[in-house]
Amino acid sequence: MERKEKFIQDEFYHIFNRGVEKRTIFQNTSDYKRFMALLYLANSNQTVEFRNNSYGNSFNEIFKQDRGEQLVAIGAYCLMPNHFHLLLTPLVNGGISKFMLKLQTGYSMYFNKKNERVGALFQGVFKSQYINEDKYLRYIYAYIHLNPAKLKNSSWKAQSKSFLNQFKKFISEYSYSSIQEYLSFDYKIINPKPFPVNKKDICDYNTIVDDFSEENKE
Repeated sequence: MERKEKFIQDEFYHIFNRGVEKRTIFQNTSDYKRFMALLYLANSNQTVEFRNNSYGNSFNEIFKQDRGEQLVAIGAYCLMPNHFHLLLTPLVNGGISKFMLKLQTGYSMYFNKKNERVGALFQGVFKSQYINEDKYLRYIYAYIHLNPAKLKNSSWKAQSKSFLNQFKKFISEYSYSSIQEYLSFDYKIINPKPFPVNKKDICDYNTIVDDFSEENKE
């Protein structure tokens, strides 16, 4: 009997995973960039090769590669040393499951070969949370883009607005988050069109902090 896909088209999901035993999965800039390239290349109904060398090792050239039909729309992402967060909606039936399999398999093969290791890199398949209302969707955007604050304070979620405002520059300039694409209007990995959130609210730091703080009062 065929397994029924639990991810529904036109619905939104917070997808996340971390390294097995909470191990570091992004050890340097090259690792982060590899995963970001795979966020683009794995989002395809075709088998798309990682051809970094053919572009003269130019990271930005990777995003010019034709990848055919996309499996998902990525609304937001953030990569942290031992985990990652994604905001996804499937564009085809089974899109999220197919995309995540290609993404995590591709990165695990790269990481294991580079570090001469074997075995699982991630804790299980991946975790998911269904986003059932617009208010929660706005919160997930804020949560994902504020996640780098934990690099400054591990208990960031319990902190006040004033604490988060101290790290406005750090968060807005964090290199491994989709906030960079929203601020520059240069969409490489993300596709904001299917997500019913005002792009100005996504880019407005005060709104981001307000959305996160209000949700955590409840």
